Amino acid sequence: MIHHFSISAKNPERVASVLAEIWQGKAYPFPPHPGSHMVVPGDEYGSLIEIYPLGTELTPSSGNEPIFSRNPSTSSLTATHAAISVPTEAETIAQIGDRQGWRVQVCDRGPFRVVEFWVENRLLLELLPPAMASEYLEFVKPENIEAYFERASVAVG
Repeated sequence: MIHHFSISAKNPERVASVLAEIWQGKAYPFPPHPGSHMVVPGDEYGSLIEIYPLGTELTPSSGNEPIFSRNPSTSSLTATHAAISVPTEAETIAQIGDRQGWRVQVCDRGPFRVVEFWVENRLLLELLPPAMASEYLEFVKPENIEAYFERASVAVG
């Protein structure tokens, strides 16, 4: 179970507000790192997303918290992405993304569909409205994912 994760954004407050709308939760400032925000849906899992200013790097420390530093030459692109179940339907997600000027599209990954939601047109979140979340959860059942990879290895084979 993943309870929270962090991403970076050019405008953390705006991104937190948009994600809170989609997740039907709330956005708050993130006190440990000024300029950062977090999104809390208020679900039974304690889910949340921390959103740091673009270029933020975490470094281990000998204390209780990592050290936050800023890399001014960081790339705006990243391989980091997440699939997140949301209570909001695909059409509403598309409207929210359009309002922000961010790329949004429904994609068929084969065994399940996702709404590709490109935060600031640079960070991929695969959003799973209820029907798509059901498809995903069916796919990742051990017996189904095992069969999927067995078929894939035969095809490559």
